[in-house]
Amino acid sequence: MNDHGEDPFDELMRRSLAEEAGRIEPADGLHEIQARVRAQRAPVSRRPWVITTGAAVLGTAAAIGAFAVLNDNTKTADQPSVAGGPDTTTTASADPSTAPTLPPTPKPNPTKAVTLPPTVDPSDKTRALQEPEVKQKAVPIYWLGKVVGNKNGPDYRLYRTWQSINGRPAEEAVRLMTMSKVAGDPDYVSPWDGAAVNSVRYTDDLILVDFKQLPAATLEPDVADMAAQQLVYTVQGALQRTAPVQVTEQGRTPKTLFGVVDANQPLNKAQKADVQAMVWIETPENNQTVKQSFKVTGIASAFEAQVDWRATNLKTKVVVKNYTMAAEGQKFASYAFTPKLGAGEWLLEVYLTSPEDGRITDTDSKTIYVK
Repeated sequence: MNDHGEDPFDELMRRSLAEEAGRIEPADGLHEIQARVRAQRAPVSRRPWVITTGAAVLGTAAAIGAFAVLNDNTKTADQPSVAGGPDTTTTASADPSTAPTLPPTPKPNPTKAVTLPPTVDPSDKTRALQEPEVKQKAVPIYWLGKVVGNKNGPDYRLYRTWQSINGRPAEEAVRLMTMSKVAGDPDYVSPWDGAAVNSVRYTDDLILVDFKQLPAATLEPDVADMAAQQLVYTVQGALQRTAPVQVTEQGRTPKTLFGVVDANQPLNKAQKADVQAMVWIETPENNQTVKQSFKVTGIASAFEAQVDWRATNLKTKVVVKNYTMAAEGQKFASYAFTPKLGAGEWLLEVYLTSPEDGRITDTDSKTIYVK
């Protein structure tokens, strides 16, 4: 017991320690306690035992605070750190109620297999298309005609007529082409006489013409080549296609056509200037009866577009002649004119003349009856 009575400083220290002990929370309050103690102390000299006791108490408080911090599992990230102390990193427990909802991971979608259309093999006859049937359709048919006047080219060239058909256009055109009498003109012939067509089919790249029977005749090479072009021009014209033509006989490819033309390969279309007649009459037809005001039409490849014509009365021998102009010169183009002829039987001739000497180079003719 102190002889001098209670020291006010000692009483103040006891109170402070008691208050601080009651307020201890699981946080580091050491610096805060020290700050309050220093603020309340009077500037008096300390006794040695007081200093020792105070240091021990403060050390105990610091230890308790440190223990509380190390074992605080309820501290969350939004609680502030103690002022004046070092930042303390803690791990917050995940709250399932506040966790963001992520979209479900999509399941892999297997790629669909793409089905491509089958490639048509031109050699596969079963995949070729057949023409639809039609009624009253005009189709072109080509014939061979002997060239009159021009000795610088082939002896025969192609002449075109038009025929109205019912059925499959190309198939019917080939069928008619195999009969020379259908041409209706003794100047036109067909080396395909006696052949019998079976079918005409096509793909994008090939036209397939199958015959029940092919011609047995053997021709001179130039004529055989022209006969092959007769078929190509007729079929392509009726189909309105430009693909090459493969000829078969009862489904089999023959070695040759007319004993000369290689039939193992498809036949390609030759240039018009190499095979077509340089001039021909399309209307009127041979042996046709016409009125006195009739029109003549045809095709010509004429120098400077001039096309000459003449009509001879077969009874009176009267000759009427003149010329007309084709739509274009030096290329195959249409022409037309209207002759003035009296009643009777006439031989109508359309021809081209040489610009060098005026001789007739190419001609076509029709016998007509004017009434």
